[in-house]
Amino acid sequence: MQGEKILVTGAAGQLAFPIASLLAKSNEVWGLARFSKPGDRQRMIDAGITPVECDLGSGDFSNVPTDFTYVVHLAANQAPGWDYDASIRDNAEGTGLLLQHCRSARGALVMSTHSVYRSQDDPMYVFTEQSPLGECNSTHSPTYSVSKISQEATARLAARAFDLPVTIARMNASYGPNGGLPTHHIDAIAAGQKITTRWDPCMYSPIYETDIAAQVSSLLQAATVPATIVNFGGDEAVSVQEWAAYAAELMGVTAEVEVSPIENTLRGSVADVSRRLAITGPCEVDWREGVRRTIEARHPDRLLATAGQAS
Repeated sequence: MQGEKILVTGAAGQLAFPIASLLAKSNEVWGLARFSKPGDRQRMIDAGITPVECDLGSGDFSNVPTDFTYVVHLAANQAPGWDYDASIRDNAEGTGLLLQHCRSARGALVMSTHSVYRSQDDPMYVFTEQSPLGECNSTHSPTYSVSKISQEATARLAARAFDLPVTIARMNASYGPNGGLPTHHIDAIAAGQKITTRWDPCMYSPIYETDIAAQVSSLLQAATVPATIVNFGGDEAVSVQEWAAYAAELMGVTAEVEVSPIENTLRGSVADVSRRLAITGPCEVDWREGVRRTIEARHPDRLLATAGQAS
């Protein structure tokens, strides 16, 4: 994708900053954020991204142009606690107001989450885009899954109401040097800390941050009316236990993984990525290489000299 004017929301965040930085190499990219952390604005400027301050839930888009050709919407409220009103305002209403403001765009990618799916008893269950939806009371943000289901409904309405092509991408376990669940576990292992997870095996379909950024253009071009819905995960199903053991091996230590079951939440998060593969093609970074790259970037002093690139 080249020569487009693209708005990326949440552009200071774990996922959005690498995406915006890659797109900015050949497009005019504006990064929308609250800029609550010192240095975020300058980091965007250094990456060739035009910063624009906006709180989506407020509905005030007076600083935001309307002539974007594409929108990549990743901003999200993942606050702790039980304030459903705030979560739905920011994640659902904010999405609708954003898409209304940018309704002349040729396409929009709205980032949802695998946490919109209803929990299944089998941790190896493979979730398709048609699998049942339902509340997933995540411990870090109990309101998140309900607000993201609400967001999807709003995005689907916006696609039809504004004739705006939309792709809704249900993110699985993103990770890389910029953050994510496997990265948090790698950091814990490097610090000699225990990892706690919710099931054994606790399965995911992890996807490395460079693959995420590289696949955004294809997902934008796949946007349709009514909205296209796609699982956004990696090509391989991997457990927390597997990636923790491999990360520990690369650092010459042993990982301690404690299982603490949580009621009414996802036991496993394996995604059927057939639809994503048809749109984007395969990932370039397998999970072992992604783990190695993450250690190399965040803990270079802990990576064993014998830990070469994974095949």
